[in-house]
Amino acid sequence: MTVVLVIVAAVAVLALLVGVHLYVWRRLVRDTTRSGLVRRIGAGVVVALGLSMAGALALPKAFGPRGTEWIAWPGFVWMALLLYVVLALGVLEVPRVLALRALRRRGAVEPASADLPVAVPVGADGSEANRGEPAPEPPAAASGTPLGPDRRLVLSRSVALLAAGTSLGTVGYGMTQALGAPRTVRVRIPVARLDPRLAGFRIAVVGDIHLGPLLGRAHTTRVVETINRTNPDLVAIVGDLADGTAGQLGGDAEPLRRLTSRYGSFFVTGNHDYMSGAADWVAELAELNVHTLANDRLEIARGGAAFDLAGVNDVTGKSHHDGPNFAKALGNRDPSRPVVLLAHQPVQVDDAAKYDVDVQLSGHTHGGQMFPVQLLVKLDQPAVAGLHRVDDTMLYITRGAGFWGPPVRVGAPPEVTVVELNPH
Repeated sequence: MTVVLVIVAAVAVLALLVGVHLYVWRRLVRDTTRSGLVRRIGAGVVVALGLSMAGALALPKAFGPRGTEWIAWPGFVWMALLLYVVLALGVLEVPRVLALRALRRRGAVEPASADLPVAVPVGADGSEANRGEPAPEPPAAASGTPLGPDRRLVLSRSVALLAAGTSLGTVGYGMTQALGAPRTVRVRIPVARLDPRLAGFRIAVVGDIHLGPLLGRAHTTRVVETINRTNPDLVAIVGDLADGTAGQLGGDAEPLRRLTSRYGSFFVTGNHDYMSGAADWVAELAELNVHTLANDRLEIARGGAAFDLAGVNDVTGKSHHDGPNFAKALGNRDPSRPVVLLAHQPVQVDDAAKYDVDVQLSGHTHGGQMFPVQLLVKLDQPAVAGLHRVDDTMLYITRGAGFWGPPVRVGAPPEVTVVELNPH
């Protein structure tokens, strides 16, 4: 049954992608060109871009992220352009139809017959011929003329240029955001049970670094430098480190060794880490002095006061027999001591609240990454980004430092968050 559902889902996705590309071809190529070589070239370009997107999704998984950059860049950039071209064309669809109707109405209006000059035959002597006979009937006025092809072409080209220009501008801006250094966000979180001696404890939170075909060692270095500049007490990496195995991308993660903090660096698995060989990444991170909290917790003490730092595996781990175990991570602890939980997906906060967690730090959503994807994220997660309260648990969701798929962020810039814990 599962195989059948997968096949049905794959066919549905394929049909959707074909339909979307056909719609783009109609609006950007067929409607804006006359039949001939130019139209055939345009059709070929649309087909090639569609195939590049399919290749960007499939080839890095089949052959590894290194060596497939040549297809990943055009394919994933086209994915973003396609999204915004379709959105722009959709918004312009109603004005386009109204404009076509207006042009047709204008083309159908002709001068009234009474206003037209009437030709009268004249005799050889200059007098009117056939005097006394009725004048010939003037030609019947045309009931209307169809909208000329030139007008339709101008309108179609205007719509196409506006949609393409909007998409290019949006994606260009989004690429500067996604490929730049992450910004630093500072958030103060009140913790009712926090000992005053721990006031101001700072945790640098980063998630969704997403090393892969488009992001490598230079990206990791930017993230590490951003974190180190904040001078944190502790570093929390909340999942989705890579889209590729530790054997393929371990060298790109190596700058994590240079993370500096007073109490160390900690990691929890994300869904993409399970797709990339979570066990190997846990071992790789241990070599880089990053400790994985796999359904585990430890005590963080300062000045005679302490809180618990815990971490649970991602929900995706269930299919790998390595899912989250809240009882193991949070059971039998000192109830007078606050607990900070690292959990990749915000949706895990429901279980966290049952275990009286004070603060949950999560990622996964990318803040939506590209507007208006934020609207879809809300269907799956309790929140998209920022600080929220769920029962007595404070949930903070970082937008992450990397990206998945398109190297584009619109309305969700990459970030490293410094969470400051303070007594309530």
